[in-house]
Amino acid sequence: MLKLSLFLRIFHTVRFLKVRQLAYQVYYRVHKPRIRELSAPAVRGEFSAWSGESFMAPATKDGSNFTFLGQSARLDEDWNDPGFPKLWLYNLHYQDDLNATGAESRGALCARMVEAWIAGNPPLQGNGWEPYCLSLRMVNWVKFFSRLGPEGVNEKWLRSLIQQTDVLEQRLEFHILANHLFANAKALVFVGAYLGGAQGDHWLRKGLALLDAEVKEQFLDDGAHYERSPMYQGTLLWDLADLIALERATQLPELEQRKDDWQQRFCRGLEWLMAMSHPDGEIAFFNDATFGIAPGLETLSHYAQSLALPVPERNKPGMLVGTLFPESGYGVVEWPEDHRLLVDVAPVGPDYQPGHAHADTLSCELSLFGQRALVNSGISQYGEGEERHRQRSTAAHNTVEVDGENSSEVWAGFRVARRAMPLAVNLENSHARVLLQAGHDGYKRLEGKPVHYRRWIAVNESLTIEDELVGCFERAVAYWHFHPELRVEQDEATRFKVHLPDGQIVVIEVSGGSACLVASSWHPGFGVSDESQKLAVTFSSPKFTTRISWSSI
Repeated sequence: MLKLSLFLRIFHTVRFLKVRQLAYQVYYRVHKPRIRELSAPAVRGEFSAWSGESFMAPATKDGSNFTFLGQSARLDEDWNDPGFPKLWLYNLHYQDDLNATGAESRGALCARMVEAWIAGNPPLQGNGWEPYCLSLRMVNWVKFFSRLGPEGVNEKWLRSLIQQTDVLEQRLEFHILANHLFANAKALVFVGAYLGGAQGDHWLRKGLALLDAEVKEQFLDDGAHYERSPMYQGTLLWDLADLIALERATQLPELEQRKDDWQQRFCRGLEWLMAMSHPDGEIAFFNDATFGIAPGLETLSHYAQSLALPVPERNKPGMLVGTLFPESGYGVVEWPEDHRLLVDVAPVGPDYQPGHAHADTLSCELSLFGQRALVNSGISQYGEGEERHRQRSTAAHNTVEVDGENSSEVWAGFRVARRAMPLAVNLENSHARVLLQAGHDGYKRLEGKPVHYRRWIAVNESLTIEDELVGCFERAVAYWHFHPELRVEQDEATRFKVHLPDGQIVVIEVSGGSACLVASSWHPGFGVSDESQKLAVTFSSPKFTTRISWSSI
């Protein structure tokens, strides 16, 4: 039975993949990259010193001690020490410090880091030669090299850069696609724009051809990146801003032809990210999302200003209003008093790459009086462990779990088999009332074939959430996760008082189920787990209602 279950899970995962992904999975297992002799390196005269923005603090002060993802360690020549988590080692190989805040004043240290990487990473050996690491490091090297000028870059560095780019070209991530292939394409464009000659022109053309296809596919018409993660939205917007800045630095006609499209997509994407952020200015936690990994709204806005691009302003609405982003599948309800509801009525992501998806369909987050109140899990780690699986689960989000199952079959760290599809999504704005409703079919794979429907009804000083399960089920539980700074107490059997940090009191009343407070956790950063509380409500009938009310007095 276990083998059959695993087979079905694999089948329902693989059947969504593109033929190209499957073909390259096989091809890359058989065909390995090799080191080839390429023409001598050269640098285009058009490339001026890089003046784009930085968004992260340096991870090292001496080139030996590094801090990534909340973990500090000393690097003793072994760039691939198996004692470190793989993601920590990836960050080491990215060499983001070459362009971190204040990097201009650390030229000698940055040069030593480049030398150390070349010395410690022979061709094709270790994590640093994997395509994604190559892509991020190559961009960092080009930015750093351009600041030094042609006279400051020795031939050994350029030969290594060419060698890395050639290996990346042999290993473009067609088996993964999505943000990984975008990063590959960006790296080829950066190196091609920096290096001259036939080889540089070839990489520039190849990278731009990839970008032309991926920009069109990955950015939806409402501005969202199609993986539907506010965190990765920030990463991909930074990539677009870098490409716009690259055009300014080189003034190459091949880039100039595309800059208008890049700028329009960046501005729409920034508007979407603003909509999917809380009043505190930080992102909501849908799918893989946490703080401290991607550039935030403030940093991206600053980058936009430096590029003379328009920055959307966040103004409090003069009345209760709801907005639906139909292509990405998210809804936003705003009250004039700095209350904000963010709702997931979206597919889990692109069918062929839902690796950063969570089982969070019909989940929501809520801020009241400018403070986060209801929150989704966030993430503290990648990999394939139990905690990663729990953080992706339905029970870690503000939605309904049926018969102990996830709404989408998340598994193995970055896999999804059968997945929930949204149904009957609709938004109605009327006088002093917003109604947002949707359903999903993620539980139809269960024996009773239940379908979950949810309605959010927003009026002045209250939000009512109605859940209904159509079909048969044995047990259903709705979860409401509270921000760690909130204090929650049970007032009556089905009534709870929530004390906000600034002193306001919110009342939550439930009907159609039995409720209890249990311990939970919130993950606002990698390696971070903050203790919190959640309300678990077991349905006593197919219909269940939660009413959240507050007063501005």
